[in-house]
Amino acid sequence: MERDVRSVEDVLRLLDGMFATGADRWTEQGGGWWDGFYADRERDVPFFADKPDENLVSYLDRDLVAPGRALDLGCGPGRNAVFLAAHGFDVEAVDLSATAVAWGEERAREAGVAVRFHCGDAFGLVRDEPGPLRGGPYDLIYDSGCFHHLPPHRRVSYLALLRDHLAPGGHFGLACFAAGPGGMGSELPDAAFYGDGRRHGGLRGGLAYTPESLRWVFAGPGWEEVELRRMRDEGAESPYFGEAFLWTALFRRAA
Repeated sequence: MERDVRSVEDVLRLLDGMFATGADRWTEQGGGWWDGFYADRERDVPFFADKPDENLVSYLDRDLVAPGRALDLGCGPGRNAVFLAAHGFDVEAVDLSATAVAWGEERAREAGVAVRFHCGDAFGLVRDEPGPLRGGPYDLIYDSGCFHHLPPHRRVSYLALLRDHLAPGGHFGLACFAAGPGGMGSELPDAAFYGDGRRHGGLRGGLAYTPESLRWVFAGPGWEEVELRRMRDEGAESPYFGEAFLWTALFRRAA
């Protein structure tokens, strides 16, 4: 008989067990699924292209974000991490997939920039002491495609990561699935993802968000919304990545 819940983290890990297959396995054990996803570099996957997010480029072009220490969450093959490093940021980047991390390291070498890549669960990497991540404080935490793959209960961990590791006056940038016409991802209510395995169950490819839900999650006391908009659709010839089924958001933590 096991009685192994006595902390919030224990509860969160217990709930993690309800998301234990395929892409839903977002913890270290899920890296194998993502390794297979990233193994074929010729797959027709938009974000495999070696291009930074158009919104991230625009933040720098408009001086909304200045170079400093940056953490790229769910970095994949490193396209945004390499861009940030090339523009003067001191970058750490995290992904569950060892295959994606190796690809990102190749891209960084080819670009002649330094990025410290880490393979694993970002929550564990910043929580464990001593851990491989320096833990900040970061001037920019950026996430393009990680947040919408988290089960609802892990928003608690996500907000704690921002609170504990983003510097006062620092920025949090996000690109995630958009709900509504032209969007992508599941619009089921949070409770539906904790079904019985036959009705709903799992994350169904990722969670879609509305502007109101993103503001509710991230724009609490001590936070300023800088910008929240749809990502611009960039064509194949563009030097930037852009897909209109994503929201982009930039929030600033109060100094």
